Amino acid sequence: MISRSDRLDQLARQIYESISRGEVPALSLPSRTRENIVLDALSLVWKYGESKTTRSATNLDGAEYILKTLYLIDFIKEMYSVSKTSTLREMYYISEGWGHAKFHAQDESDLLTEDLEVITEMLREELNLRPEENGASIIGNITIEERNRKGEFKRINCRDDVGDGGYNIPYSVEADKIKLIDSKARFILAIETGGMFDRLVENGFDESYNCILLHLKGQPARSTRRLMKRMNEEFRLPIYVFTDGDPWSFRIYASVAYGAIKTAHISSYLAVPSAEFIGITASDILNYELPSDKLTDKDTQALNAELKDPRFQTEFWKQEIETMLMSGKKAEQQALAKYGLDFVTDTYLPQKLGSIGGQS
Repeated sequence: MISRSDRLDQLARQIYESISRGEVPALSLPSRTRENIVLDALSLVWKYGESKTTRSATNLDGAEYILKTLYLIDFIKEMYSVSKTSTLREMYYISEGWGHAKFHAQDESDLLTEDLEVITEMLREELNLRPEENGASIIGNITIEERNRKGEFKRINCRDDVGDGGYNIPYSVEADKIKLIDSKARFILAIETGGMFDRLVENGFDESYNCILLHLKGQPARSTRRLMKRMNEEFRLPIYVFTDGDPWSFRIYASVAYGAIKTAHISSYLAVPSAEFIGITASDILNYELPSDKLTDKDTQALNAELKDPRFQTEFWKQEIETMLMSGKKAEQQALAKYGLDFVTDTYLPQKLGSIGGQS
């Protein structure tokens, strides 16, 4: 099996050998444009199409791109040698000392990191690069082992060994960091907002319904989606996504189920196509007469775009999006509090979950 360091060496060697042969060095990778991203019919996740782009040293921009790639490879290998990691922000500032290879903005360094993932077929976490923030939180009857700072694995039950805030998901949840040991839960309930997560914890929903509560923290971090994917695959736990009722929350569900355009190169590691949406719908807003806000122009534009989005082509989504456009209303999860603090756990969610929502 090729090591992480060897994969980076191969890429650097490819560039070196091109120069040694008197050729202009170049790097080829899938075109990372919206037009080259398709919803794969078999896996039902976003993937890159067949269009390729080449960054060649035949022009200044291409030469700088290759130079920065080599500096980035060297930086990652240096981290490997001393067992260090770096945030994306730190890496951007470290490049200040790279001369002509320095990045002009963090967006540039972030994009190059994503390109390196695509070229090497390695996750960002395998490159020892991490975001500024970790993932969100989970609470429920699942036992894991997490490697601590001494390199030892410590066992944690994410219901009995944590406080009300739950277990905080780290930036890397691969098997060398997190081992999933056992779970008696029946399903995962992924919740968009912290306020609703806290409400369900306080109401004891995880124990009453024998489930794992997972706080998505808005648009979920990669580590959050990756952990959901692992729990779904390793424990066969179904995933239900509970969000606000607006176009942006619909997209949160879509990123969990099918992947996001920005991370199409790793959709197979993150997306769970079987995930089901049980969030606030346009029909809920009308049927429950929920407190609501008017759609903004941006909301309307987003909804119209979703009508053309391949992730929203089922009859359910078409009907709900069209109903929301017709009513001109959107609503938050917390709007369910109109009927009391227990309504969401005693009535709304059990009705949405159906047969699986029965108390254990």
